[in-house]
Amino acid sequence: MPKIAVIVDYEIVEGKEEALTALINEHARLTLAEEPGCLRFEVIKPIQRNGTPIANKLMLTELYASEPAFTEHEKNPRMPSLREAVAPLLKSSKLTLATLD
Repeated sequence: MPKIAVIVDYEIVEGKEEALTALINEHARLTLAEEPGCLRFEVIKPIQRNGTPIANKLMLTELYASEPAFTEHEKNPRMPSLREAVAPLLKSSKLTLATLD
C-alpha cells in the first residue's frame, strides 16, 4: 500500500506569521504524538535562493503510512478548531496530495 504525502503551501496575512507558525508547530507535535500512522510532519519556512526567508509564506510536509492513516488524520477531533483558528491568519492555502511507494 503506498504512503500518502501531503504538501501544504500557506500564504499568510501580513503580521500573522508568528501566530500561524505557533499553531502549526503545536499541531505537528500533537499529530506525531497521537497518530501512529503519521510518519513525518515538518513545518518549513521557504527561502529565496540566497537564503533570505520569504515573508508571509509557510509550508508543511507530512507523510502518512497509508491512505487510511491520512483519512484518520482528517478525522482528528482537533481539526475543526484548528481550521477555525488558522482561517483568519491565511490569505490562501494550497493542499497537494501524492503517493509514495
